Amino acid sequence: MNGMRNLLIRWALGLACVLTFGVCLVSPALGADSGWTFDARQLRPFWLSKTMEGESVLFIRPATNAQPRASLLFEPTRILSVRSASGAVVYQAGVDYLWQPGTREIVLPPGSRIVSQAPRDLRRAAKSQRFQLTHRDGDGEILFGGGHEYQDLQTCVTYEHAPAAWRGPVTAFAGAQLPRTLERLNRKQPLKIALLGDSISTGCNASGWAQAAPYQPAYQDLLVAHLRAVYGGEVALTNFAVGGTDTGWGRTMIDKVAGTQPDLILLAFGMNDIPGGRPAAEYQANIQAMMDAARKLQPGVEFILVASMLGNKDWTIMRTEMFMPYRDALAKLCGPGVALADMTSVWTELFKHKLDWDMTGNGVNHPNDFGHRIYAQVFSALLIPHFPRE
Repeated sequence: MNGMRNLLIRWALGLACVLTFGVCLVSPALGADSGWTFDARQLRPFWLSKTMEGESVLFIRPATNAQPRASLLFEPTRILSVRSASGAVVYQAGVDYLWQPGTREIVLPPGSRIVSQAPRDLRRAAKSQRFQLTHRDGDGEILFGGGHEYQDLQTCVTYEHAPAAWRGPVTAFAGAQLPRTLERLNRKQPLKIALLGDSISTGCNASGWAQAAPYQPAYQDLLVAHLRAVYGGEVALTNFAVGGTDTGWGRTMIDKVAGTQPDLILLAFGMNDIPGGRPAAEYQANIQAMMDAARKLQPGVEFILVASMLGNKDWTIMRTEMFMPYRDALAKLCGPGVALADMTSVWTELFKHKLDWDMTGNGVNHPNDFGHRIYAQVFSALLIPHFPRE
């Protein structure tokens, strides 16, 4: 009974993305028309830069009458800007926010224009929402954001920091694993990419998908824009992702995906396999079956396997202990023609320094704009060789 309930919940959450806003493929041209402008600085892997671009935080009032505060990933040497997540409002140092050099924490003084929340504001009464997102401590439900609700509560900080501040995993260039893909890019030959995955890969909850400022495209469209800008050739991506799906569904779709004759296939599953308790070995077998089927129809096709970002550990059905075994299962499939985009390890390190509400798009299992940029940065590091460390 619990398994069926979990299945219905994850399908509902995924389908909410599709039914509420539609599957939005935002091309660079469409992004520009809506006000978004491509900026390669935002797609430089953050671990190679001395400037953090637009890191998202959510300011929390920890107790009654306490000053709201939030912590950054790195200790700044200089804060360059603090803006609303929409980009519309630029906040003033000393008036809207306070930062003490030598710390990672930003504090909001009385009268600040920056939005803040009490922890209780991010909960709802049991069974009061469209989806039951029971908090692990049993005290109500996690606030669900079906569109840009969390973005409206978040703030973006751009700052300089010491070089080599990241202590987590870094993504290496995958030229040796993906030689055909890189050859096409280097020769400026058209590159056809196909994406098969769940609601994260439909674009949930990027601001462009949610039809809210700053209208940033989702990670896959950021990647396409970045590859076009760097290599100068045509890159086209066909997106087969559907919200609420898992690797079992993916196996039924792979023939259709391979039928488009892609040069590179991105397989991005896991977030919906985990709540149902699918063993890592079965997850791995399903991914392997997809690759085998695709190769029969499109010999020579190459793959990037996506180890998912982490979901909110406070959601009762989110089995966070399974993310790393899933990641390890994908790593065992990598080799010639197959590379790993390891979001799991990156998010594991991020969550040592930041809280889920700083980076979430919906409260439970989707990235916000900052998270989508990190996805795009990891893919970019796999496919673009020259990111000299600043």
